[in-house]
Amino acid sequence: MRKEEAFTLLIKENEGVIFKITRVYTNTLEDQKDLYQEIVFQLWKGFDSFRGDAKASTWMYRVALNTAFTHIKKEKRKGHNVALDHINLKYEHDDPVLEERLKEMYSQIKLLNDLEKGLILLLLEGKKYEEIAQITGLSSSNVGTRISRIKQKLKKQLVKK
Repeated sequence: MRKEEAFTLLIKENEGVIFKITRVYTNTLEDQKDLYQEIVFQLWKGFDSFRGDAKASTWMYRVALNTAFTHIKKEKRKGHNVALDHINLKYEHDDPVLEERLKEMYSQIKLLNDLEKGLILLLLEGKKYEEIAQITGLSSSNVGTRISRIKQKLKKQLVKK
């Protein structure tokens, strides 16, 4: 398999990861598309150096989160932030109660700091603490502590609503 084909397959298999990160770390659809392109570009640049020591998804999360953090820093320097009034979630179900709960949860996640957003997204993705530690560079125990605090924070925010 050619390099381009292998890379395209990897992106297609894991594009949900990239989409989730872009959605949480941006406020507009335009910014989301820009960040998506930047993440794919950074993945392409680093594709040759990926040795396979970790799972491909772990490597992709690390690159995607680091790219999102860099994107946020650039946006802050620009001074251009647009408030996100409505999150349009598209799921395969028609349960309005679940839909509303998901919207509220994501709106509360957007209020977290950058590292907290990344940690909770990885947890929601089903990653184990050890893998989250690999992706973020934190220790497993630190990941556990931080996630516990994030859960408490989100619970308090959601109960207030």
